[in-house]
Amino acid sequence: MRKRATGLKGFMQTAVRRGRAFVRDERGATLIEFGFLAIPFFMVVVAILETALVFLAGQILDSAVNDSARLVRTGQAQTLEWNSDDFRSAICEGLYGLFDCSHGANERLRVSVAVLGTFGTALQGYPLEIGEDCRKDGCDWTLSSDYVPGIGSEVVQVRAFYKWPTIVNFFGVNFASLPDGSRLLGASRVFRNEPFGCSDCI
Repeated sequence: MRKRATGLKGFMQTAVRRGRAFVRDERGATLIEFGFLAIPFFMVVVAILETALVFLAGQILDSAVNDSARLVRTGQAQTLEWNSDDFRSAICEGLYGLFDCSHGANERLRVSVAVLGTFGTALQGYPLEIGEDCRKDGCDWTLSSDYVPGIGSEVVQVRAFYKWPTIVNFFGVNFASLPDGSRLLGASRVFRNEPFGCSDCI
């Protein structure tokens, strides 16, 4: 009976000793901790990358509009007798292939060039009609693709807007500004044309 008790006591001592050694062993701690932190870590990384991409896209669009508007301001676009497609192509060339410039019912880029009476009449409205079907079919544009570059010394406004698709959408982190899951990027320039002269200016 004593041998049996001694054997049981030895087993318990061994189990306790191994249990303490297991608790002190930290060889797999890093892996377990990383397992807990991996999901939020990668979520933060993806959110940072998308934030940077959205800001980069906004800057690229603004730069493309600025460069193309200068062609109108100096009369180069009027002298070359550009139409709306030509001006749109000039903007798309400055977007470095990051934007979808295709035409059609679901076009993401909309460009407008209009003559204003004064600087105070510059348009500032939201260029989209947000209806009940906006989430499924996309928000309808209210900005028409007009192209009226004007003549010398006239006040002109150039506006361009783009529906940028977003990826991140979890735990309240969402970069979309439209119900269809896209973010509206915009750029605008209001200026007075230089006093150039051309026979066929519109």
